[in-house]
Amino acid sequence: MTIELLIALATDLVAITLLAVVLYFRRHRRRDLMLSYIALNVGVVAVTIALGSVQVGIGLGIGLFGILSIIRLRSDQITQGEIAYYFIALTLGLLAGLRPAPIWIVPMLSALLIAVMAIVDSPLVAPRALRHTLTLDRAITRPDALRAELERVLGATITRVEVLDVDLVRDITVVDVRYRMPRRSAAAQTAAAQTATAADRRALSQSAEQAAPRQEERERIPA
Repeated sequence: MTIELLIALATDLVAITLLAVVLYFRRHRRRDLMLSYIALNVGVVAVTIALGSVQVGIGLGIGLFGILSIIRLRSDQITQGEIAYYFIALTLGLLAGLRPAPIWIVPMLSALLIAVMAIVDSPLVAPRALRHTLTLDRAITRPDALRAELERVLGATITRVEVLDVDLVRDITVVDVRYRMPRRSAAAQTAAAQTATAADRRALSQSAEQAAPRQEERERIPA
């Protein structure tokens, strides 16, 4: 076993741990996909190293990876963000298995991939931009009325609406909506926190006042 292979394997183990455990699981809390990312990465590394040690065509290797990706990505309902994690895990495995020269290429590219995912999947990146598929309890055919109803229901600014289905018989509308939540000012957040604290204090005071007479009555009752 060469020093290049040891460095590549160590880099891959560190990188996939950071990707699957530190980044993905701590942010999204899906244990099944965390295991899938690790298994996919380790499997790709093993297959790539094995294919590099025998005389096989490059088409066979690409076909194996294609079959693996199609089977796994079609077996469950996953989001586009989770698919991005799949491709990064696959890329990390390919880098470690192929071991391109010079020796520092694998650690550098792996660190770059992890840094990119840490930034673009951060809660700080577009935190108020959201997307949902909603089913409204009435059929709405006018675009302006639909946008107004969505703004009323969501309490947000609608940026894009795509109508998926309008059923006039069941009186429902299914839409794919992108929207932006309003930004609460720091003063509003502070006022809300102070209001909640004052309400808690009043509740505690009322509870203490109600408990005091009951305690005095129990003390007057002879044993």
